[in-house]
This record gives sequence, C-alpha cells and structure tokens, in this order.
Amino acid sequence: MKSKIYIKYKDGILDPQGAVTQKALESIGVKGIESMTIGKFVEIKFKNKTKEKINNLTKESCEKLLVNPNTETFKFEIEE
Repeated sequence: MKSKIYIKYKDGILDPQGAVTQKALESIGVKGIESMTIGKFVEIKFKNKTKEKINNLTKESCEKLLVNPNTETFKFEIEE
C-alpha cells in the first residue's frame, strides 16, 4: 500500500513559483488563468502495514518533517 500526499501553500501565502509560471503561460498565449499555485507531491510506499498504521505514519511524517505548518497545508490518500 502507499500514501499519496499533496502539499500546498496556505491561502494568503505568496507563491512566487506559481506567479512566475502563470505569467510565463500568459506570455506564450495561454490566457484566462485567474491564479495558480504550485505545490509538492510525495508518495510513500509501505510494506506489511495496516491501513491505520499507514495513516498514522503518513500524518506523523507530514507533521514532523514534510510540511511547514506555518505556511503549508496537506492532505493525503491511501491506496492499495
């Protein structure tokens, strides 16, 4: 089984990479994008763990290292 973690900036936090990418798209003719944010995607594979244990390990990993709680939020899903 594995967990898929999606990390992004909290609302109101400046995302310079998203802003630069949005402007680049506009400069090559891609119009109509109101705003853009760019986040991170992390996938963790587990061996011989229960879904509950994977849930706990994923949450602990995010809270202790992967996510900056001052500027980022996260959500995750567990897949078989």
